[in-house]
Amino acid sequence: MIRIIGSKLFWRSVLIFNAISVLLPVFFLVNSSLRSSTDFANNPMQLAKHPYWHNFAQVWQNGDFANFLKNSLVITGGSLVFILAFGVGAGFVLGRYQFRGQNLILGFVLTAMLIPAKLMILPLFIQLKWMHLLDSQIGLILVYASGSLPAAIFILSGFFRALPVDLDNAARMDGASEGQMIRKVLMPLVKPGLAIVTIYAAIPIWNDFFLPLVFIQSPEKKTIMQGLTIFFGEYASQWGVLFAGLMIASLPLIILYLILSEQFIKGLTAGAVKG
Repeated sequence: MIRIIGSKLFWRSVLIFNAISVLLPVFFLVNSSLRSSTDFANNPMQLAKHPYWHNFAQVWQNGDFANFLKNSLVITGGSLVFILAFGVGAGFVLGRYQFRGQNLILGFVLTAMLIPAKLMILPLFIQLKWMHLLDSQIGLILVYASGSLPAAIFILSGFFRALPVDLDNAARMDGASEGQMIRKVLMPLVKPGLAIVTIYAAIPIWNDFFLPLVFIQSPEKKTIMQGLTIFFGEYASQWGVLFAGLMIASLPLIILYLILSEQFIKGLTAGAVKG
């Protein structure tokens, strides 16, 4: 048994099975987006023998899909700006300096990671109402940023802590300020960490339906996940159009991953090999 588990064939089989299990839902999404709603309702598992490309045209014609896409890009992009800016600053301080109360602050950050935003929905609603930020993209951006910051600080502080202290001393001897040292010396070296934080934060923000449903009421401010609900009806649903909309909605995340994939993989494997 031990010999089987340790063999290359076994682990290749595990990886192949894992790849198939990941690709099957993607194949189902692509196949369903190329079928008419009536055809899908009759047999959801059937292959699309005659691709129905009209679904993608209907996505843009029905509703305000382009505006929903823009709103999601603004909210996700704005959240990432806050997360990366404050995450880099706090991660640098906690990772590069030694001071009294450092462990207490780091423990507070780790504790915040254990509290899901859905448990704080009522206090968040009251606070945003008091700040006059209900039904606004800024309010939603602040909620997302505050929820993702603990994980970003934890990840980036670990990457900053792993860098040699001699880099800081050399930069200071050359007359660099703390800001210049972060931008020109340390930031290029923690790109894998930045890629991990970006992807780790962007996916749940982009795919979230619950928080926009609670905090956004105006139809013109809805996100793409809210916008896809227009293809659901009480008595009938436009399944083909819905899957085509999901295909389009997934493209920004796919593009983001393709851009950051190299750094993302480097970050995941940073501790796997000794330098």
